[in-house]
Amino acid sequence: MSGGAIIAALSGLVLLLAGLRAAQSLREDRTTGRGTEPGEGDSVISSFYSSGVSGGQSMSYRISRDPQTYAKIFIPKDRSK
Repeated sequence: MSGGAIIAALSGLVLLLAGLRAAQSLREDRTTGRGTEPGEGDSVISSFYSSGVSGGQSMSYRISRDPQTYAKIFIPKDRSK
């Protein structure tokens, strides 16, 4: 096999694997869904930041699962009604 044929075969293999991985990713997105289902209560998101030697910071956020309550977060407080 010549060098050009080997490169063409490997390029084809890489494209085939990339296509299969893209199809797998799309299939997983459809089956698992994104986000959380609307409902009562809150979702809690925890984050931890470490800057290395000087320590870190840990925070938790509560996000409402009610769409109307969640949307009110984005309305400015000084908005006229």
